[in-house]
Amino acid sequence: MGDIEGAMGTIRLGDDAPRRGVRAKLRTLLAILGPGLIVMVGDNDAGAFGTYTQAGQNYGTTLLWTLLLLVPVLYVNQEMVLRLGVVTGVGHARLILERFGKFWGAFSVIDLFILNALTIVTEFIGISLGLQYLGIPQIPGVIVAAVLVLGAVSTGSFKRFERVSMVLVAGSLLLVPIFFLSGPNLGEMATNFVLPGMPPGSQLSTVMLLIIGIVGTTVAPWQLFFQQSYVIDKRITPRFMNYEKVDLWIGILMVIVGAAAIIGFTSATFTGRPEFGNFTDALGVAEGLGKFVGPGVGVMFAIALIDASIIGAAAVGLSTSYALGDVLGLKHSLHRKPWEAKGFYAVFAALLGLAATIVLIPGAPLGLLTVGVQTLAGVLLPSATVFLLLLCNDKDVLGPWVNGKWLNLFTSVVVAVLVMLSIILTAGVLFPDITGETILSILGGGSVLGILVGATALVLRRRRPAGDAVLPMEHSQRLRWRMPPLTLLARPELSTGRTIGLGVLRAYLILAMVLVVVRVVQLALGH
Repeated sequence: MGDIEGAMGTIRLGDDAPRRGVRAKLRTLLAILGPGLIVMVGDNDAGAFGTYTQAGQNYGTTLLWTLLLLVPVLYVNQEMVLRLGVVTGVGHARLILERFGKFWGAFSVIDLFILNALTIVTEFIGISLGLQYLGIPQIPGVIVAAVLVLGAVSTGSFKRFERVSMVLVAGSLLLVPIFFLSGPNLGEMATNFVLPGMPPGSQLSTVMLLIIGIVGTTVAPWQLFFQQSYVIDKRITPRFMNYEKVDLWIGILMVIVGAAAIIGFTSATFTGRPEFGNFTDALGVAEGLGKFVGPGVGVMFAIALIDASIIGAAAVGLSTSYALGDVLGLKHSLHRKPWEAKGFYAVFAALLGLAATIVLIPGAPLGLLTVGVQTLAGVLLPSATVFLLLLCNDKDVLGPWVNGKWLNLFTSVVVAVLVMLSIILTAGVLFPDITGETILSILGGGSVLGILVGATALVLRRRRPAGDAVLPMEHSQRLRWRMPPLTLLARPELSTGRTIGLGVLRAYLILAMVLVVVRVVQLALGH
């Protein structure tokens, strides 16, 4: 509870006066601005730089259409966690623990901790590559970067952290001049952005795995945990939810523009040159930009990579600290000084220290770690979306704010697609020689199975007696509705279908995670 203290304005506690006029609405938006921007721009992190530059250098702009398809998925996922945070005032991990039991609560936090720790390693890989191009020694550079991230988070002031984050968000705009200086074909990009197609002469299995990588790096599990806790920490109430949705749309626009710019300038730089189709890493892209476009452009790209990696490390680390604080009952807020929330800041510092140390170990299999992160993110994303969907249909939790019918239908389709992509990605890691025919078989079989499951669920739903309907509520009452204390809510009774579905999901997740870890270890040992 308290004032909304944003980077660009403050809204006093209890200020529910109507905002009349463009100036008043703009001032309110500036104060609210932050959560959507940070979570989306943080998504264009080191892993995203690697994935998007690979798409541009190996296949030109032919995969731009995947970004357009991800826009509604990004908005629906993040709007649901935004609504959960604003209405409940409780973090995502805590809601899963209280509504679905200790197993899923522990599982959600443990897998998030492991995945986020590895993701932060990839952020420091990005930092080290950028430093290498700039000619800055790796060891002191990585240490300074870690200290800067820790310092930005540990000021004990929410407003100061958000101001630092906004500076980093502004730094991501360096991608725009790089884009125009590289001289991309705007007409070709516009066509490929709206018309789906596959790169001519490419191997279907390789392209499909890259497309899944784009999905995994653009829609990540940590985003759900971070945004829900961050809007709570910022003290946003339902009164200002529409302003936060605008913030989210601005963030989505920035992440899509940034991703398209990266693919566009990488394609323009390497098309028609021997390096086209031979992607190595982001350092190779920086060297190509410096060689073919101009030394200053390579420097700008390296700075943008470091900037993206720093904001990604901060956001991913905070999502872990927030989640552990939720589940363990620790004080967890950026409004608190480090000595007031020791556990919260200790977890964050430990994650940064571990990631920086791994990156600095000579001979560490950093490439394999990056592959493992992308694969685990793809494996875990469907389960995160499933619980998000279940929570947003929990009438005790959201009351008049529960999902509508069409939103549930769209999200169910998204879950089905994510499950299929997750299976393909896992299979691609375990069996590197997977063929395009096998991938098409998985997609076809999964689609048929999904339609059958959906039709069966619809029939069973119509035969079941209708549950308690959400009573209509006036708009002013709806804005004041908040979830009752969790301790007063009875745990929901799961239907037989949901119990079976969650059991299958549990078995798949455990099996897929074990197989992926085993495979990565085998590759690391040279088997």
